[in-house]
Order: sequence, then structure tokens, then C-alpha cells
Amino acid sequence: MSNNTAPGSPVYSDTVVRLFSLAAVLWGVVGMLVGVIIAAQLTWPELNLGISFLSYGRLRPLHTNAVIFAFGGCVLFATSYHVVQRTCQTKLFMPKLAMFTFIGWQLVILAAAVSLPLGFTQGKEYAELEWPIDLLIAVVWVSYAVVFFGTVGIRKVRHIYVANWFFGAFIIAVALLHIVNSAAIPVSLTKSYSAYAGVQDAMVQWWYGHNAVGFFLTAGFLGIMYYYIPKQAGRPVYSYRLSIVHFWALIFTYMWAGPHHLHYTALPDWVQSIGMIFSLVLLAPSWGGMINGIMTLSGAWHKLRDDPILKFLIVSLSFYGMSTFEGPMMSIKTVNALSHYTDWTVGHVHSGALGWVGLISMGALYHLIPRMYGKKQMYSVRAIELHFWIATIGIVLYIAAMWIAGVMQGLMWRAVNPDGTLVYTFVESVKATFPFYVIRLGGGLLYFAGMLIMAWNTVMTVRGSKPMPAQIPMVAPAHA
Repeated sequence: MSNNTAPGSPVYSDTVVRLFSLAAVLWGVVGMLVGVIIAAQLTWPELNLGISFLSYGRLRPLHTNAVIFAFGGCVLFATSYHVVQRTCQTKLFMPKLAMFTFIGWQLVILAAAVSLPLGFTQGKEYAELEWPIDLLIAVVWVSYAVVFFGTVGIRKVRHIYVANWFFGAFIIAVALLHIVNSAAIPVSLTKSYSAYAGVQDAMVQWWYGHNAVGFFLTAGFLGIMYYYIPKQAGRPVYSYRLSIVHFWALIFTYMWAGPHHLHYTALPDWVQSIGMIFSLVLLAPSWGGMINGIMTLSGAWHKLRDDPILKFLIVSLSFYGMSTFEGPMMSIKTVNALSHYTDWTVGHVHSGALGWVGLISMGALYHLIPRMYGKKQMYSVRAIELHFWIATIGIVLYIAAMWIAGVMQGLMWRAVNPDGTLVYTFVESVKATFPFYVIRLGGGLLYFAGMLIMAWNTVMTVRGSKPMPAQIPMVAPAHA
């Protein structure tokens, strides 16, 4: 990055990247704070103080929407806008439309923050927001696609780097998923009914729900992985051929995995089986991508000792590998019979969310933010190191507590006496889970504390700094 850009020379459109980066840190703090509050409520239910707006049922969707779409979404906007410019060596297509996506996405987040505590919800997992907000999301997302693919279209280099393949697939798939699943019949400004009914509604919902994980929380963040790990390590990606195989295998397989959320329901058994089979197949491309990312450090392992940003990026891949082993295993019907509706599922979700998505987001932001302000590194490298260890310990406490609680719950629920009566009441399983909820809350508090350290470090890095325009290198045009 050039800090002394020549007057009149072309520069990248980085204002929107800076705004999304700072918004990501802000919403990360907010979303994780709500997560800690509801973890405390599950441990001590009276903490909702009898206030409906603060009840678990209202705050839980606020938490999931804040961490996935506010924090994760802002990270994806920031990194994709940053990466597509650098890899295409051109500024953003329609920078004003890119700025509209920032303003529109913040309006979506604020609308969610108001409507969900008030109880306005469609009651669909990860798609709770009512129809006017859904329409705004669709408009913002189409604008995002125009900016991203327009930038790829005006690229100055012939090659389209693989990170852009993953970002592009994520943008297209999320548009498709959101528009189809959000089809609804409005009856008022704050209430609508799904266009689907019964088991069809469940099927469409979990086609959307699992692919929100598969494309929003996986394909998009794999785009981050394929750019920022080689950049931070100063090494080329381990196998470019493997990255292409990884891409096509992942995007083909993920789309079919949704029915594994509906084992032992009214969904036809053959559909459940297809969901299970594709979930098992998904293990191969997932681990191919993990190996590709980690092996990028081949010959440079010593950098992990001194570079806390690389620690974030590489350890996130370890959690990605763990989550993508555990997910297919839990999709097996006999395993699912034990795990379903238990806290084992919560542990699995958070090993992916906190370990994979959280850590790679933080690593990418730590790489990106100082460069956006003309600095070589964040204000405090020691604070990044502290953040890494606090967050990692928090994740391990969280997921270990939920794994143990989940297996215990599953075993207690299906334990029967010789005469066929249940050995334990449901209340006894809740009581037995209490200490693990306390440990989960402790892990969540550590993770949240790490996010506060990041927010402080970001403020100290940005404070008094001037955004530094980065000059676009002169290259031969793509068609040459």
C-alpha cells in the first residue's frame, strides 16, 4: 500500500471498506453482549426481570441476527470489497452504490434491533425479520451483487482469483435462499404468513437455514481465508488446484444438506436420507479446504510463534475442520437420535461460530484495519495476543460444556425402566444441566472480553489517524 499517492493517480474505493470494518467491530460487541445476557438468563431465568422485551424468546433471535448478519455480514462486506479490488486491480464498480449497501445494511440491522425485542417475528430460524425488512435486505443484496460482479467485470487482470469465486457463490446463493424462503403474504406492516405450509415450509426453511450456514458462514469466510492467510503469511496458497476442487465440490454438495435438521419428523424419509448422505460427502471438500489453508504455512510455521494474527487465522481453520467433522457425524440418523434438541447442537453451532467464523473474522480485521489507515500494524500487538488466548480458552470452555451437557441430556431423555417408564423427568435433566450452563456463561464472558479488547485496540489504532488512499498498480488490461 502506498502512503504517498501521487496526485491524480487512481486509488482504490476504500471508504466503504473502512466503514464496514469499524461497523463489524461495533456490532460484534453488541451481538456478543446479547449472547452473554441470554446465556446468563438460561442459567438464572429470573434475570429477565419479568420484562417481555428482555425475555429469552425475544433476545435470542436478536443475538443470532446480530452476530451472523450484523457482525458477520459487515465483515463479509468489508473483506469482499477489499479483496475484489486488490485481486482485480481496479476500484469498485459504482462506489456510490457500494455506499448505499453500507447505509442500507445498517438500516436493516437497526430495524432488526427494534422489531425483534418488540416481538415482531416470522418465527423462522435465521429468517425472523418481517416482510418490510426482508424487502430492504433483498434490495441491498442485489446492489451488493451489482457492485461485486461489476468490479470483477471491469478487472484489469485476466485471472479471477479463487477468493472471488467463493465471494461470488456466497452472494448468489444468499440472494436465492433469502428471496425463496422469505416469500410471504403480508396481513399488516408488522405481520405476514409464509407462502408455504406444513412440511413444505419446514423443508424450505431448513434448505435456507443450513445454507445460511453453508454460504453466508462458510463460503464467504472461505473467500476471506484464501486471501488473508497467504497475505499475512507471505506465502502462496498451498495448492491452487485443490482450491478449485474445494470450491466446486463445496458449493454443489452444501445445497442438499438441509434435511438433516428434520430427522424423525414428518419430512419424507427418503429426503432425510438424501440430506444425511450429502452431509457425509461434505466432509471431503471441507477438510480439503482446511488442509489447503493450514498447509499454506508449510515452510513458514515459525511465523505462528510471533504473529498473533496468523494464530487467529490458522486456529480458525482447526475449528472449521472440527465443526465440519462433527456436523456430518451428527447428521447420521442414529447419532441424531441422541443429539437432536440437546445442547450438543448448541456446542456444534458455536464451535463453528466462535471458533471458525469469529476467529477468522477477527484475524482478517486485524490485518485490514491498520492498512486502511496507513499503519503497519494495530496499536497493540500484545493486546491481539491477549485477545487470541482469552477467546480460545472461552471457546473451549463453551463447547466442552455444551458437548457434555448435550450427551447427558440425550441419554437422560431416552433412559427407560424395565416397565417402559422414563427414568428421569424433564425437570431432572434441566437441573443436571445447570453447572454446564454456568461454565458456558464463563466461556461466553471470556469471548466477549476478547471482543472488548479488540474494540479498544481498534479505537486506539484509528484515533488520530487519517484514512490513507491506496494507489492502484498499473497493469496491462484484461483483454490484452
